[in-house]
Amino acid sequence: MPDNLIIVRKASGLDPDTLHTLSTALGTAPERMGGERPTLLRWQAAPQSSATFDAWAEEYGVDAANVPASLSLADFRLLAIDMDSTLVTMETLDEIADVAGLKAEVAAITEAAMRGEIRDFTESLTRRMALLQGVGEDLIERVYRERLHLSPGAEVLLAAARAAGLKTLLVSGGFTHFTDRLKEQLGFDYAFANQFDIVDGRLTGRVLGPIVDGAFKAQAVRQCCAEIGCAPSQAIAIGDGANDLGMMGVAGLSVGYHAKPVVRAQATWSVRVGGLDTVVDWLG
Repeated sequence: MPDNLIIVRKASGLDPDTLHTLSTALGTAPERMGGERPTLLRWQAAPQSSATFDAWAEEYGVDAANVPASLSLADFRLLAIDMDSTLVTMETLDEIADVAGLKAEVAAITEAAMRGEIRDFTESLTRRMALLQGVGEDLIERVYRERLHLSPGAEVLLAAARAAGLKTLLVSGGFTHFTDRLKEQLGFDYAFANQFDIVDGRLTGRVLGPIVDGAFKAQAVRQCCAEIGCAPSQAIAIGDGANDLGMMGVAGLSVGYHAKPVVRAQATWSVRVGGLDTVVDWLG
């Protein structure tokens, strides 16, 4: 019997036609049923390709992963997660730019960087920050109060990680104006992000200190693992853009969350449709 499980999740429930189609494709029936429209099912079957799971997400609205039968959340010691478009539903710099009337210009650079078209994250961040020179600190506060929302399932994921004994790391190419508050609000053990340079209540268009790029994120995972006393292979890293590939590459398990194609191609798993709590179900 294969030691690989295909775990399929759909929050609104899997209908009988979808169950039949997936079972036919996998050549076996699911391991267990959960009522007329179960939200989570497991098949003991050979691993499937990322392209197959992409197609299932598109056609059936499901998230699927190849999961070793014995794997659980408690096998890990650290959960590292990106902020923008991962822990929260937005790109914070884009929202600041929107409030300032500059969203189109800033968002275009953000998208190019997330797709990996601008290889140097430092360049993309420097270009975006220069466009925001002169923006008032009050607008940053307004974005935090009015626009910042957690991604679905974020609190479930963090609670499950803590219950399983994992430490939690928020590591972001965004800014401490947001990560510091999220760390306090959600109880992260560690948080790293960039720092705005603000003079007389306005952005100077520069960043203070070292920029949190892909290499920094990878080193943050290594550093936290060293403090905890575990190997990076015992870390889970979750992100959505090219800047997350560094930490995803050093972690034992990487998860792309509504990620760009360049990230989905390299991630161990990808959440394509559902919330962050999908990861909990896969590791349950």
